[in-house]
Amino acid sequence: MHRVVALVRPVQSVFELGCAVEVFGTERPGMPQHYAFETCTETPGPVPTTGGYAMTVPQDLSALKTADTVIIPGWLPVEEPPSDPVRQALLRAHARGARLVTICSGVFALARTGLLDGRSATTHWARAEQLRRAFPRVRVEPDRLYVDHGDVATSAGAGAGFDLCLHLVRKDHGAAYAAALTRHMVLPPHREAGHVPYTPSPPPGHALDGLLEWADERLGTPLSVADLAAYLGVSPRTLARRFADQLGTSPGAWLLSRRVAAARTLLEETELPVEAIAVRVGLSSPVNLRRRFRSATGTTPGAYRRAFRVP
Repeated sequence: MHRVVALVRPVQSVFELGCAVEVFGTERPGMPQHYAFETCTETPGPVPTTGGYAMTVPQDLSALKTADTVIIPGWLPVEEPPSDPVRQALLRAHARGARLVTICSGVFALARTGLLDGRSATTHWARAEQLRRAFPRVRVEPDRLYVDHGDVATSAGAGAGFDLCLHLVRKDHGAAYAAALTRHMVLPPHREAGHVPYTPSPPPGHALDGLLEWADERLGTPLSVADLAAYLGVSPRTLARRFADQLGTSPGAWLLSRRVAAARTLLEETELPVEAIAVRVGLSSPVNLRRRFRSATGTTPGAYRRAFRVP
Protein backbone atom coordinates (compact mmCIF):
# COMPACT_ATOMS: atom_id res chain seq x y z
CA MET A 1 0.00 0.00 0.00
CA HIS A 2 1.41 3.37 -1.08
CA ARG A 3 1.48 5.68 1.94
CA VAL A 4 0.52 9.31 1.28
CA VAL A 5 1.00 11.85 4.07
CA ALA A 6 -0.21 15.45 3.88
CA LEU A 7 1.77 17.97 5.90
CA VAL A 8 -0.76 20.49 7.24
CA ARG A 9 -0.25 23.71 9.14
CA PRO A 10 -2.30 26.49 10.68
CA VAL A 11 -4.23 28.02 9.00
CA GLN A 12 -4.78 25.07 6.65
CA SER A 13 -6.62 25.57 3.34
CA VAL A 14 -9.49 23.09 3.27
CA PHE A 15 -9.76 23.00 -0.53
CA GLU A 16 -6.11 22.17 -1.20
CA LEU A 17 -6.17 19.47 1.46
CA GLY A 18 -9.48 18.25 0.05
CA CYS A 19 -7.88 17.68 -3.37
CA ALA A 20 -5.46 15.21 -1.81
CA VAL A 21 -8.11 13.58 0.38
CA GLU A 22 -10.50 13.01 -2.53
CA VAL A 23 -7.87 11.43 -4.76
CA PHE A 24 -5.78 9.46 -2.27
CA GLY A 25 -7.86 9.11 0.88
CA THR A 26 -11.46 8.37 -0.11
CA GLU A 27 -12.65 4.77 -0.42
CA ARG A 28 -15.08 4.15 -3.28
CA PRO A 29 -17.31 1.09 -3.77
CA GLY A 30 -16.05 -1.28 -6.43
CA MET A 31 -12.63 0.35 -6.72
CA PRO A 32 -9.42 -1.05 -5.25
CA GLN A 33 -7.79 1.16 -2.62
CA HIS A 34 -4.15 1.60 -3.59
CA TYR A 35 -3.29 4.39 -1.13
CA ALA A 36 -3.24 4.83 2.63
CA PHE A 37 -3.79 8.52 3.39
CA GLU A 38 -2.79 10.33 6.58
CA THR A 39 -2.11 13.83 7.83
CA CYS A 40 0.59 15.16 10.10
CA THR A 41 1.64 18.51 11.53
CA GLU A 42 4.57 19.91 13.47
CA THR A 43 2.57 20.32 16.69
CA PRO A 44 -0.16 17.64 16.95
CA GLY A 45 -3.59 18.70 18.11
CA PRO A 46 -6.20 21.15 16.81
CA VAL A 47 -5.23 22.84 13.53
CA PRO A 48 -7.35 25.85 12.47
CA THR A 49 -8.52 25.92 8.87
CA THR A 50 -9.64 28.50 6.32
CA GLY A 51 -13.17 27.13 6.74
CA GLY A 52 -13.41 28.60 10.23
CA TYR A 53 -13.20 25.30 12.09
CA ALA A 54 -10.33 23.34 13.59
CA MET A 55 -9.40 19.79 12.68
CA THR A 56 -7.57 17.40 14.97
CA VAL A 57 -4.25 16.10 13.63
CA PRO A 58 -2.76 13.52 16.01
CA GLN A 59 0.48 12.73 14.13
CA ASP A 60 3.70 14.73 14.27
CA LEU A 61 6.52 14.99 11.72
CA SER A 62 7.66 11.43 12.42
CA ALA A 63 4.83 10.33 10.07
CA LEU A 64 6.99 11.57 7.18
CA LYS A 65 9.68 8.98 7.95
CA THR A 66 7.77 6.20 6.19
CA ALA A 67 5.73 8.20 3.65
CA ASP A 68 6.00 7.26 -0.02
CA THR A 69 4.46 10.57 -1.08
CA VAL A 70 4.47 13.77 0.95
CA ILE A 71 1.94 16.43 -0.01
CA ILE A 72 2.13 20.09 1.00
CA PRO A 73 -1.47 21.25 0.38
CA GLY A 74 -0.92 25.00 0.37
CA TRP A 75 1.30 27.16 2.57
CA LEU A 76 -0.03 30.44 3.93
CA PRO A 77 1.24 32.98 4.51
CA VAL A 78 3.74 32.19 1.75
CA GLU A 79 6.31 34.56 3.26
CA GLU A 80 6.60 32.44 6.41
CA PRO A 81 9.42 29.90 6.05
CA PRO A 82 9.02 26.36 7.33
CA SER A 83 10.59 25.79 10.72
CA ASP A 84 13.92 23.98 10.75
CA PRO A 85 12.29 20.71 11.96
CA VAL A 86 9.81 20.85 9.06
CA ARG A 87 12.51 21.66 6.52
CA GLN A 88 14.75 18.86 7.76
CA ALA A 89 11.87 16.37 7.78
CA LEU A 90 11.12 17.19 4.14
CA LEU A 91 14.76 16.86 3.13
CA ARG A 92 15.12 13.53 4.93
CA ALA A 93 11.95 12.20 3.29
CA HIS A 94 13.25 13.22 -0.14
CA ALA A 95 16.69 11.74 0.53
CA ARG A 96 15.26 8.32 1.25
CA GLY A 97 13.14 8.35 -1.93
CA ALA A 98 9.76 9.87 -1.07
CA ARG A 99 8.26 12.14 -3.72
CA LEU A 100 7.35 15.62 -2.55
CA VAL A 101 4.20 17.17 -4.05
CA THR A 102 2.83 20.68 -3.63
CA ILE A 103 -0.58 22.14 -4.35
CA CYS A 104 -0.86 25.84 -5.17
CA SER A 105 1.06 27.93 -2.59
CA GLY A 106 2.71 24.82 -1.11
CA VAL A 107 5.53 25.39 -3.60
CA PHE A 108 6.83 28.24 -1.43
CA ALA A 109 7.59 25.81 1.40
CA LEU A 110 9.23 23.30 -0.96
CA ALA A 111 11.32 26.02 -2.62
CA ARG A 112 12.85 26.88 0.77
CA THR A 113 14.34 23.39 0.97
CA GLY A 114 16.47 24.11 -2.12
CA LEU A 115 15.09 21.05 -3.90
CA LEU A 116 13.65 23.21 -6.70
CA ASP A 117 16.86 25.13 -7.41
CA GLY A 118 17.74 24.89 -11.10
CA ARG A 119 14.41 23.22 -11.87
CA SER A 120 11.04 24.30 -13.20
CA ALA A 121 7.96 24.71 -11.00
CA THR A 122 4.54 26.28 -11.12
CA THR A 123 2.03 27.90 -8.78
CA HIS A 124 -1.13 30.01 -8.95
CA TRP A 125 -0.73 32.70 -11.64
CA ALA A 126 -1.31 35.47 -9.08
CA ARG A 127 1.76 34.36 -7.08
CA ALA A 128 4.05 33.44 -9.98
CA GLU A 129 5.95 36.72 -9.97
CA GLN A 130 6.33 36.60 -6.18
CA LEU A 131 7.74 33.08 -6.44
CA ARG A 132 10.13 34.19 -9.18
CA ARG A 133 11.42 37.11 -7.12
CA ALA A 134 11.76 35.13 -3.90
CA PHE A 135 13.52 32.16 -5.53
CA PRO A 136 15.48 33.32 -8.59
CA ARG A 137 17.09 29.88 -8.99
CA VAL A 138 13.68 28.31 -9.65
CA ARG A 139 12.36 28.45 -13.24
CA VAL A 140 8.76 29.53 -12.70
CA GLU A 141 6.32 28.37 -15.41
CA PRO A 142 2.91 29.91 -14.66
CA ASP A 143 1.40 28.59 -17.91
CA ARG A 144 1.60 24.98 -16.69
CA LEU A 145 -1.10 23.10 -14.79
CA TYR A 146 1.56 21.07 -13.06
CA VAL A 147 5.25 20.23 -13.35
CA ASP A 148 6.41 16.73 -12.41
CA HIS A 149 10.10 15.87 -12.07
CA GLY A 150 9.43 12.46 -10.58
CA ASP A 151 10.90 13.17 -7.14
CA VAL A 152 9.24 16.59 -6.79
CA ALA A 153 6.06 17.92 -8.38
CA THR A 154 4.20 21.23 -8.20
CA SER A 155 0.73 22.35 -9.29
CA ALA A 156 -0.78 25.68 -10.27
CA GLY A 157 -3.94 27.10 -8.64
CA ALA A 158 -5.86 25.00 -6.15
CA GLY A 159 -8.05 23.29 -8.77
CA ALA A 160 -4.91 22.15 -10.59
CA GLY A 161 -4.17 20.12 -7.49
CA PHE A 162 -6.73 17.62 -8.75
CA ASP A 163 -4.94 17.48 -12.11
CA LEU A 164 -1.58 16.79 -10.49
CA CYS A 165 -2.92 14.21 -8.04
CA LEU A 166 -4.74 12.37 -10.83
CA HIS A 167 -1.60 12.53 -12.97
CA LEU A 168 0.30 10.80 -10.15
CA VAL A 169 -2.41 8.14 -9.89
CA ARG A 170 -2.13 7.63 -13.65
CA LYS A 171 1.62 7.14 -13.31
CA ASP A 172 1.26 4.77 -10.37
CA HIS A 173 -1.65 2.61 -11.53
CA GLY A 174 -2.44 3.36 -15.17
CA ALA A 175 -4.88 5.42 -17.19
CA ALA A 176 -7.84 3.05 -16.76
CA TYR A 177 -7.77 3.27 -12.96
CA ALA A 178 -7.36 7.06 -13.07
CA ALA A 179 -10.25 7.38 -15.54
CA ALA A 180 -12.48 5.29 -13.28
CA LEU A 181 -11.54 7.55 -10.39
CA THR A 182 -12.47 10.71 -12.32
CA ARG A 183 -15.85 9.17 -13.18
CA HIS A 184 -16.52 8.57 -9.48
CA MET A 185 -15.47 12.14 -8.71
CA VAL A 186 -17.54 13.51 -11.63
CA LEU A 187 -14.53 15.44 -12.90
CA PRO A 188 -13.80 16.44 -16.50
CA PRO A 189 -11.49 14.32 -18.63
CA HIS A 190 -7.74 14.35 -18.18
CA ARG A 191 -6.11 17.75 -18.69
CA GLU A 192 -2.50 17.70 -19.84
CA ALA A 193 0.24 19.43 -17.84
CA GLY A 194 0.75 21.96 -20.60
CA HIS A 195 -2.76 23.37 -20.36
CA VAL A 196 -2.74 27.17 -20.56
CA PRO A 197 -4.62 28.43 -17.47
CA TYR A 198 -6.34 31.75 -17.02
CA THR A 199 -4.13 34.68 -18.00
CA PRO A 200 -5.17 37.93 -16.29
CA SER A 201 -5.65 41.15 -18.18
CA PRO A 202 -3.08 43.80 -17.28
CA PRO A 203 -4.08 46.85 -15.28
CA PRO A 204 -4.80 50.12 -17.15
CA GLY A 205 -1.63 51.85 -18.25
CA HIS A 206 0.30 48.58 -18.38
CA ALA A 207 3.26 48.67 -20.77
CA LEU A 208 1.67 45.95 -22.94
CA ASP A 209 -1.87 47.30 -22.66
CA GLY A 210 -2.02 48.78 -26.17
CA LEU A 211 -0.65 45.64 -27.77
CA LEU A 212 -3.03 43.32 -25.95
CA GLU A 213 -6.06 45.40 -26.87
CA TRP A 214 -4.88 45.54 -30.49
CA ALA A 215 -4.42 41.74 -30.56
CA ASP A 216 -7.78 41.09 -28.88
CA GLU A 217 -9.50 43.00 -31.69
CA ARG A 218 -7.79 40.82 -34.32
CA LEU A 219 -8.19 37.30 -32.96
CA GLY A 220 -9.99 36.29 -36.14
CA THR A 221 -6.85 36.90 -38.17
CA PRO A 222 -3.81 34.60 -38.32
CA LEU A 223 -1.79 36.60 -35.79
CA SER A 224 1.65 35.31 -34.95
CA VAL A 225 4.19 36.16 -32.27
CA ALA A 226 6.15 37.96 -34.99
CA ASP A 227 3.08 40.13 -35.68
CA LEU A 228 2.85 41.05 -32.00
CA ALA A 229 6.53 41.93 -31.90
CA ALA A 230 6.22 44.00 -35.07
CA TYR A 231 3.37 46.01 -33.56
CA LEU A 232 5.68 47.13 -30.73
CA GLY A 233 8.69 47.43 -33.00
CA VAL A 234 10.75 44.92 -31.02
CA SER A 235 12.26 41.52 -31.71
CA PRO A 236 10.32 38.34 -30.81
CA ARG A 237 12.96 37.66 -28.15
CA THR A 238 12.42 41.07 -26.54
CA LEU A 239 8.66 40.57 -26.71
CA ALA A 240 8.99 37.19 -24.98
CA ARG A 241 11.05 38.77 -22.22
CA ARG A 242 8.48 41.52 -21.68
CA PHE A 243 5.63 39.02 -21.50
CA ALA A 244 7.55 36.87 -19.02
CA ASP A 245 8.44 39.86 -16.85
CA GLN A 246 5.06 41.62 -16.97
CA LEU A 247 2.49 38.84 -17.40
CA GLY A 248 4.38 35.73 -16.32
CA THR A 249 3.64 33.89 -19.55
CA SER A 250 4.79 33.71 -23.18
CA PRO A 251 3.26 35.63 -26.12
CA GLY A 252 2.15 32.41 -27.79
CA ALA A 253 0.55 31.06 -24.61
CA TRP A 254 -1.24 34.36 -24.02
CA LEU A 255 -2.53 34.48 -27.60
CA LEU A 256 -3.81 30.91 -27.40
CA SER A 257 -5.52 31.60 -24.07
CA ARG A 258 -7.30 34.60 -25.59
CA ARG A 259 -8.48 32.53 -28.58
CA VAL A 260 -9.85 29.83 -26.27
CA ALA A 261 -11.50 32.45 -24.05
CA ALA A 262 -13.17 33.99 -27.11
CA ALA A 263 -14.37 30.55 -28.21
CA ARG A 264 -15.86 29.97 -24.75
CA THR A 265 -17.82 33.20 -24.96
CA LEU A 266 -19.17 32.35 -28.42
CA LEU A 267 -20.15 28.85 -27.30
CA GLU A 268 -21.97 30.28 -24.29
CA GLU A 269 -23.72 33.18 -25.97
CA THR A 270 -24.34 32.30 -29.63
CA GLU A 271 -25.73 29.56 -31.85
CA LEU A 272 -22.74 29.71 -34.19
CA PRO A 273 -21.53 26.28 -35.35
CA VAL A 274 -18.11 25.11 -34.25
CA GLU A 275 -16.76 25.65 -37.77
CA ALA A 276 -17.68 29.34 -37.70
CA ILE A 277 -16.34 29.81 -34.16
CA ALA A 278 -13.00 28.28 -35.16
CA VAL A 279 -12.62 30.84 -37.94
CA ARG A 280 -13.83 33.75 -35.83
CA VAL A 281 -11.28 33.15 -33.06
CA GLY A 282 -8.38 32.47 -35.43
CA LEU A 283 -8.04 28.72 -34.91
CA SER A 284 -8.73 28.07 -38.61
CA SER A 285 -10.56 24.74 -38.49
CA PRO A 286 -12.96 22.73 -36.29
CA VAL A 287 -10.27 20.09 -35.80
CA ASN A 288 -7.77 22.64 -34.51
CA LEU A 289 -10.39 24.28 -32.30
CA ARG A 290 -11.41 20.95 -30.77
CA ARG A 291 -7.80 19.98 -30.12
CA ARG A 292 -6.85 23.31 -28.56
CA PHE A 293 -10.11 23.63 -26.64
CA ARG A 294 -9.89 20.14 -25.17
CA SER A 295 -6.26 20.67 -24.16
CA ALA A 296 -7.17 23.95 -22.45
CA THR A 297 -10.45 23.01 -20.76
CA GLY A 298 -10.49 19.23 -20.53
CA THR A 299 -13.67 18.96 -22.56
CA THR A 300 -14.95 19.39 -26.12
CA PRO A 301 -16.61 22.53 -27.53
CA GLY A 302 -19.91 20.67 -27.86
CA ALA A 303 -19.87 19.39 -24.29
CA TYR A 304 -18.86 22.82 -23.03
CA ARG A 305 -21.76 24.46 -24.85
CA ARG A 306 -24.25 21.97 -23.40
CA ALA A 307 -22.92 22.55 -19.88
CA PHE A 308 -22.46 26.32 -19.89
CA ARG A 309 -24.86 27.67 -22.47
CA VAL A 310 -26.43 30.92 -21.27
CA PRO A 311 -30.25 30.67 -21.65
